[in-house]
Amino acid sequence: MSEIPRDASGSAPLNSEDADTTRPSAARAYDYYLGGDSNFPVDREFGDRILERVPFVRDFARTNRAFLRRAVTWLCERGIDQFLDIGSGIPTVDSVHEIVQRSQPAARTVYVDHDPVAVAHTSTILDHTDPDRARTGVLRADLRGPAEILHAPVTTELIDFTRPVGLLIVATMHFIAPDDDPRALLAHYRDALPTGSHLAISHLTLDGVPEQLREQGRDLERMYARTPNAGYFRERAEITALLDGYEIVPPGLVWAPEWHPEHEQPNDPATTATLAAVARKP
Repeated sequence: MSEIPRDASGSAPLNSEDADTTRPSAARAYDYYLGGDSNFPVDREFGDRILERVPFVRDFARTNRAFLRRAVTWLCERGIDQFLDIGSGIPTVDSVHEIVQRSQPAARTVYVDHDPVAVAHTSTILDHTDPDRARTGVLRADLRGPAEILHAPVTTELIDFTRPVGLLIVATMHFIAPDDDPRALLAHYRDALPTGSHLAISHLTLDGVPEQLREQGRDLERMYARTPNAGYFRERAEITALLDGYEIVPPGLVWAPEWHPEHEQPNDPATTATLAAVARKP
């Protein structure tokens, strides 16, 4: 990845005028868990409180990034050459467009996030790697507005919905409240995809995790409930229901480290508290 331009202090420029620097952001806190510097003091203070009470969050962030990389690579190997990454967050090493363009130089990627800093940083990177936006684009929008995302000019210019699409919704659905009807939201996206498209998804759960982590998870929910990005753990059955209308490819809905692992897995993959799957639209 091309490095984000730095100021004289070496810090990445947080130059989005729309950024709220008074309250922590889920995208910026996630960046902090991953060791990034695209965050504000309020995000770091919040992240430190989270890590003190819920130390598995750092492993959760790394586990999700690793799953995203493996899932995108797997999809590329099966001929998918256009990706819609919703809830893409702040770019880090091996972003989606970098992975896909290594094997398919003409592959196209649209990043979508509602956090202004995530969008600003993505735009800065793309200015250096694809200034004409011939293969990549970024959109500030919310997953809860599928029509806005699917019909945005940047989406329709880069994504051909007559050919299979890789839809990426990784570490995002657990920020969708029950009242927002997550099953209906994902059905809206599914119905817009052509046959042969795939959805890659990961989601936090407390179903089947060790009891100590269940207590930490409940703390995590309470702490995020006081931010603009409340989070929700879901049971395995609820996450499976989000995949209605798809065929879940092997190995199924599994703990994230178990999905096509490349390295030695943790002794108990349930300690990641993250279920993941890739599913195909028939």
